[in-house]
Amino acid sequence: MTASDRQPLIALRGVTKVYGSGSTEFQALKGVDLDIAAGDFVAVMGPSGSGKSTTMNILGCLDVPSAGSFLFKGHHVEKLGRDERALLRRKYLGFVFQGFNLLARTTALENVELPLLYRGDPRKARHDAAMAALDKVGLAPWWDHTPGELSGGQQQRVAIARALVTSPDVLLADEPTGNLDSERSLEIMELLTELNHTLGITVVMVTHEGDMAAFANTIIHFKDGLVERIESGMRRPGLRKGTSA
Repeated sequence: MTASDRQPLIALRGVTKVYGSGSTEFQALKGVDLDIAAGDFVAVMGPSGSGKSTTMNILGCLDVPSAGSFLFKGHHVEKLGRDERALLRRKYLGFVFQGFNLLARTTALENVELPLLYRGDPRKARHDAAMAALDKVGLAPWWDHTPGELSGGQQQRVAIARALVTSPDVLLADEPTGNLDSERSLEIMELLTELNHTLGITVVMVTHEGDMAAFANTIIHFKDGLVERIESGMRRPGLRKGTSA
């Protein structure tokens, strides 16, 4: 194995983040060092104000470090301009949010097509890719349903399909089960685990729930702007498969 083979997909080195100045200055990150390997499933945990959300914003190229280095595939992201970071987001990153963020009056297919529409892909290519993404999350038969005609778990599956449609290297999930009941939460975690395993997609998930974090390979605990500890997850087996969520 060469040195390049061992290079982490994502690396943070001495990353700090300061908001405000003078008497209002707040240091959200105080020198974070972190490696995430390609194909890993990582859960990020910590109390409010611990720095986990700031770290996710940096990983998602939505914010930049005040100091330190952020390397993605060995490239220094902190040196990129706004447009270059936006291009990196579109090409390599997919996002899943707690609130689904679906357009209410459009079908599941149209919601999944959106990233490709913004990218300027032709209509047939958008349609085919969106249908394939819906199939990956078990919702192809529901392609013509609007969010209001879907359950919460199904809506989150549509959101995951939308994140997958551009074939990203990394899926960033912010409390993906936060608006779901226990059974639907387990089904979504089963799906994320399956996608991580079958597609090799790297998953980085923020969660407050220990039983959801247990699905991950790696659990990173934040406290007071630093990584407090890193431990292995349990990779719990799912209770069942299906699309009834």
